Amino acid sequence: MVFCLPNGMKPRVFSGVQPSGDLHIGNYLGALKNWVKMQADYECIYCIVDLHAVTIYQIPSELRAKIRELAGLFLAVGIDPKQATVMVQSSVPAHAELAWMLTCVTPVGWLQRMTQYKAKAATQETVGDGLLQYPVLMAADILLYQAQIVPVGDDQTQHLELTRDIAQRFNSLYGETFVMPQTHLPLVGARIMGLDDPESKMSKSSSAPGHAVALLDPPDVIRKKIMRATTDSRPAVNFDDLGPGVRNLLNIFQAFSDWSDAEMRAHFEGLGYGETKKRVAEMVIASLEPIQRRYREVCAEPGYIDRVLREGAERVLPIANSTIELVKERMGLYTFAS
Repeated sequence: MVFCLPNGMKPRVFSGVQPSGDLHIGNYLGALKNWVKMQADYECIYCIVDLHAVTIYQIPSELRAKIRELAGLFLAVGIDPKQATVMVQSSVPAHAELAWMLTCVTPVGWLQRMTQYKAKAATQETVGDGLLQYPVLMAADILLYQAQIVPVGDDQTQHLELTRDIAQRFNSLYGETFVMPQTHLPLVGARIMGLDDPESKMSKSSSAPGHAVALLDPPDVIRKKIMRATTDSRPAVNFDDLGPGVRNLLNIFQAFSDWSDAEMRAHFEGLGYGETKKRVAEMVIASLEPIQRRYREVCAEPGYIDRVLREGAERVLPIANSTIELVKERMGLYTFAS
């Protein structure tokens, strides 16, 4: 038996975000903005992947607060729990259960070759096994729901390819079981770079104070960060010779405004960098204001976030349990029906 969607059903999408660091405009413009668009045309499961977060130590109280903050921001940007599922990874134990079963068919060499593992392991004196097994848990997240489409950034492409390899290996060993997730994005979001280093992608893990604009930053902080953003020594915007810093600022403005290239050129060509930064800052502030207002409303409604997360977990539980039962049957493990 292979999980296939009957005719007329929407393709299933799975994607997740770790509840660590501050969600920033790069996350919004590169992913969340498109997640909102996708929920009308796909069966979307958006997951707060807290089990991934604890591959490195997290202060428990801060992690719990971040989980709720992230859920609130999902709702604030426009993800509708009536259209899409918002849930927390650890609230569905099948994630960890499937990860173990997939670990048993995944060669260690595959995991040791992962670029992110090698980069993170090089910065730590002691490497926990969870860091090595991180990609297997990611594969379990996706395969648990038989997701057909997985929107991921460039930094996660290798992990998604590993997910396909694991699924293919399992199917080869035990028979057709898992849907092979697509590696192509149905929608391509803006790639936003760091304000302090426009050669590197904006990252939640960076602790540099001027690196990113967080979705919950107040207006004065946004202005300060953007006014201090790295540009170059040229006096004004020249679209025929844009430095990476200026290009990044213009990309941010265009992604928020949805202006055409012609509109951008007409508005910014020849403009000094100081005035350019002011206009970018005001666009970001104006665009984040309704998100921040909605976030405050969501957090002020007693029990709303917890209700959304509980209902989300309950909605996906039958899918997860069906997959677990099938995998156990395929592997010869005990089930009550056996």
